[in-house]
Parts: sequence; structure tokens; C-alpha cells
Amino acid sequence: MPTRDPRTGRRRGQRSAPEPLVARGAEAWSDGPAEGDGAPGGARVGALLLHGFTGSPASVRPWGRALAAAGLHVAVPRLPGHGTSPADLDRSSWRDWYSLARADLLSLRERCDVVVVGGLSMGGALALRLAVHERAAVDALALVNPAVLLGDPRLAALPLVRRVRRDIPGVVDDIAAEGVTEVGYDRVPLRALSSFVALMAGVRGELDRVEQPLLVASSPQDHVVPPSSAALVRERVSSRDVRDVRLERSFHVATLDHDAPVVVEETLRLARDAAARVPA
Repeated sequence: MPTRDPRTGRRRGQRSAPEPLVARGAEAWSDGPAEGDGAPGGARVGALLLHGFTGSPASVRPWGRALAAAGLHVAVPRLPGHGTSPADLDRSSWRDWYSLARADLLSLRERCDVVVVGGLSMGGALALRLAVHERAAVDALALVNPAVLLGDPRLAALPLVRRVRRDIPGVVDDIAAEGVTEVGYDRVPLRALSSFVALMAGVRGELDRVEQPLLVASSPQDHVVPPSSAALVRERVSSRDVRDVRLERSFHVATLDHDAPVVVEETLRLARDAAARVPA
């Protein structure tokens, strides 16, 4: 049975097609200190940052740049189907998104003693799944408005709606700060949305298997993911160290909003604590 290339989402063995045109700002990104330069706690610390559904790396790149400036090795992948066109997204699934995130995690782990996985929205759901299924590679989690449920009763009708519609209007740029964009889609492909819903359901069923130290930063004024999603994560994980941070001045894409410095500060604190637990 053919497998999928984790970076393109295309089935291996299929005839090659031209690579999709990636929107400006939506490119994957990575950076880090030179060999031997300072990282928190003296350990080599990495951070894998995952963007949200219909979004792009642009939504978490400033977060990544700040962590890299502090001495972390940072990887910000572009999840399959994102940053190009809604049609590309409609040809992908949560397994493709997870496969790429996993590949980048394991690559980062080869170079680092400690790895923090951060995620915005759907990126948070992927981070939680990695914490369960790649436990040895994940030392801590930094989640911003993690999406493990959406709380929209209309989702129950999704199988029927998919029979008559291919997409619905999107919800991007839920940002209180003016003039900021996450470089996302204004349409949501319903097949991809169904896969996202399946991802969230699977993650909800495994929350009690998450044991790593955990930062959950949530915005009370989130117009995309209800605060009850972050609350569910805090309540159900088995982690002894759960850090509850409220982003009072930001909307959903808090990594680009007024509280972005808070997200950076708390992530660095989490990374330093994780590094301190590594034997010299």
C-alpha cells in the first residue's frame, strides 16, 4: 500500500506534480544558535512550533524567532495543504499533518537534549498527540488556545453538509491587534474540516495519557475555539506541572496579538525548567 511523503502529503509512487506556490510569509522556517552557543540551562534545547488549521507558519514565526534569539533551536513546519490554496488543504488529512510534525520532531530531537513542542489551535492538538505517541521525544508542551473541541453544534450536521457543499467561509485573523494577519484561508474545505474534527476526537480520548509539563495559555475572548477547550486540556491531562496562563488582551491568534510577549516569556520559563532537569 503506498505511503505518503510527510512533507508534501502526496502518495509515494504517484507521478510528480509541480510544487504548489506558497504564499509569502507562509514558508516553513527554522533557526538556532551556532554550535556551542548558549541555550537555557546549558543543554541543547529545541522548540517545534505548529500552526493552526487553515493558518500558516506566519502565525507562530515571531514566537519562533524570539525563542531562537534566546538560544533555542527552532523548527516551524508548514503543514501539508496549508499556505497554498484551500484546494490543496482539501486533499490532505490529519494523518498528513501529524506525519510531518512527527518527522520534524524526531529530526529536532537528534540535535537537542530537550524538546518543547508548542502549538497554536490545531497545532496544540497535534502537540498533544505527539506527547502521547512520541513520549520520549517530547519534554514539555506549550499550547496556545489548543483546539480539542470547537463547541459548535452545527458540526453534527457536517456529514450531510458535505454532500451539498465543498467549503464554508473561513475564520482567520481573529486578532485584536490591528493590521496583523496570520496568512490563512478565507474558505474552509469541509473534507479537511471533517478530518480536523476526527483529530480532535482522538486527542480528547487520550488526554489522560499526557504526562509532560504543560503550559496552557488561553484567551477569554477567543472567537474561534471556546475557552472550554483549554479548560478540558487542563482538567484531563495527567501532568503534575500544568501552568495556566490567561491572555486577557488577545483573541484566538494570541501568538500575533498583544499578549505575544507573554507567550514567549512563559515558553522560555518552561524550556529552562525542562533543561534544568537534564543531567549535566
